[in-house]
Amino acid sequence: MSTAIPDFLLGSRERLRAFIESARFERAITVLVVANAITLGLETSPAVVTRFGGLLYVIDRMVLGVFVIELLSRFFVYRSRFFHDAWRVFDFAIVGIALMPVNGAFSVLRALRVLRVLRIVSLVPSMRRVVTALLTALPGMASIIGLMALVLYVSAVLATKLFRDISPEFFGDLGTSLFTLFQMMTTEGWPDIARGVMAQSPHAWIFFVGYLLIATFMILNLFIAVVVNAMQSQVAEDFKVEEEAHSRLILDELRALRREIEALHGPSKS
Repeated sequence: MSTAIPDFLLGSRERLRAFIESARFERAITVLVVANAITLGLETSPAVVTRFGGLLYVIDRMVLGVFVIELLSRFFVYRSRFFHDAWRVFDFAIVGIALMPVNGAFSVLRALRVLRVLRIVSLVPSMRRVVTALLTALPGMASIIGLMALVLYVSAVLATKLFRDISPEFFGDLGTSLFTLFQMMTTEGWPDIARGVMAQSPHAWIFFVGYLLIATFMILNLFIAVVVNAMQSQVAEDFKVEEEAHSRLILDELRALRREIEALHGPSKS
């Protein structure tokens, strides 16, 4: 009797594992995430909330209940290994935020329910691949961020000293200059700022053109290069894993075929 219970639990765990890892189950959860995203979007409309607020609340609670049951099922299947997968931890955090109280000091967390939509990232393999590549690129991006911060700071100090009296609304102090140059780095409204300064200092174009060439066209392109390289590395790694899995499958089939041939020839040799 003592061995029947563990065997029963083991069989239940394996059946549940096959169910939650099936493509049909993943598609169903994806549909629920999309449906929940739609209901959360509809809740931003006062007219819709006035007319269908009760229904939207019921749908939201039902979807959250399914997510909780799914997580409990994964806990049962993977046990301590549940936290070995970063994506399962991500899902756990998202659902955990949704379960926190939304009254009093925690009322701001009600708006964070929309984070449940991010669960679709962990469900779609292509999105997981992109996020993994971005995380892989972070160490390389750190040095570029440092270089960008250095260029931004030096340029802000220089611009404050040169243009403080000409355009105090944009370069009146270091903080204002930092914000203005960050805005210019995105190429948003920089011609108006530059022309306003050049009206009194015609040679100011040298500073602005030089800054944009370095900050926008060079450093931002370095960001893109690092991300693209990480994406290529991730694709190559995924391809390598698929090739290894395919090779192991072929080898297993060859070994099985060899055993069958040896089994057929065994009696004749005896």
